[in-house]
Formats: sequence, C-alpha cells, structure tokens
Amino acid sequence: MKIICIGKNYTDHIQELDGNSNIPDKPIFFTKPDTALLRNNEPFYIPDFSKEVHYETELVVRINRVAKSISEKFASRCYTEVGLGIDFTARDIQRDCIAKGLPWEICKAFDLSAAISPVFIPLEKLGGDIQNLDFYLELNGKVVQNANTSSMIYGVDKLISYVSDIMTFKIGDLLFTGTPAGVGPVKTGDRLTASLAGNTLLDFYIK
Repeated sequence: MKIICIGKNYTDHIQELDGNSNIPDKPIFFTKPDTALLRNNEPFYIPDFSKEVHYETELVVRINRVAKSISEKFASRCYTEVGLGIDFTARDIQRDCIAKGLPWEICKAFDLSAAISPVFIPLEKLGGDIQNLDFYLELNGKVVQNANTSSMIYGVDKLISYVSDIMTFKIGDLLFTGTPAGVGPVKTGDRLTASLAGNTLLDFYIK
C-alpha cells in the first residue's frame, strides 16, 4: 500500500504558500510510505527535528482496484469511498529543501505524518458527486480550513488518470487530493477536528 499526495491543487493555497496564483500545468504529486500513517485518531507527536509542523487537511480517496494508465472517463471505477486525511508537513525543513533544490521526503514522509480517518464513507451516501463535497478543519474549535472539492484545480478522476500513467495503483492505495488555504502550525495540546459533508471523521490531539 502506498500514499500518493497531490500538491498545489487549490488556487487559494498556491497563493497562500507562493504569493502568486501560478497554476501548475499538470498535477504535482509525491509519495509517503505506509509508516507515515497515523490511524484511529491517535495523537500526533511533533517530531524533534522540526520547529514548525503544519496541518494540511485533504479529501482522501481509497483505491479499490489495480489501475494502470486508466483514462479519465473510467477513473471513477477506481473508488467508491472517501475519507479525510491530514498531510503533516515540516514547513521549516520544506523551505530549506526548496531553497537547496533537495527532495521533500524529510519534510513530508516522516513517521505518522499522514493522519487518516478511521472511517471512509461510501460516495453514494454523500450524494455521489466527488467534485461537490464540503470539508473543513477545526483547530481548538475554530474553523481554519473550509472548502468544497469543486475548487480543485485537477479533479479526482483527472488525478487518477495522470498518476496511473506513471505508477500503478493497487487496491488499498490512498490518494490525498490536495489542501485548500488555511494551513498553519500545530503545537502541543492542540486539538484537530475534521468533518466531511457534516460527518466528523478526525478528532485527535497534538502531543
């Protein structure tokens, strides 16, 4: 099982991070190992090697079949359930990697950096349209990220088609589809609560 994470898939987040609205001409993605998974709403422990870890809340699609070079029009056959995840990012280290042209694994792929909801919801129970789902994140009871999947630059089916041309999806793979604006740092004692279409799926503390 692998975790594929999409970067820069909401215009407002690009503006937030880069100070511009330069949309990538194709999807951007990176991977995390299965050791990055943080399951069952267990606490997230801030790693010792970073002084600035940020939350990034995302819709997560669970792949239900082997898929290689699948066309966009058939990509919806690859999933039936969706959940939420948080891509924890060591932002201070990421800035250094970007400045030096280095890979991102150290800031993105560390242990327990991918919180995943313990429950995935059948898409049909959410209305059936993966590009019309509301989700939000609360930090200590205050909404800090709030978006609808219709705002994605590249929709889920496009993402699956693009990625599957490069690497084969297998059953159980997780696709983190990108985060909207509102990302920010976490500190010890914080509580993160994330909801999808009115269903609270993530609720855990920062240690």
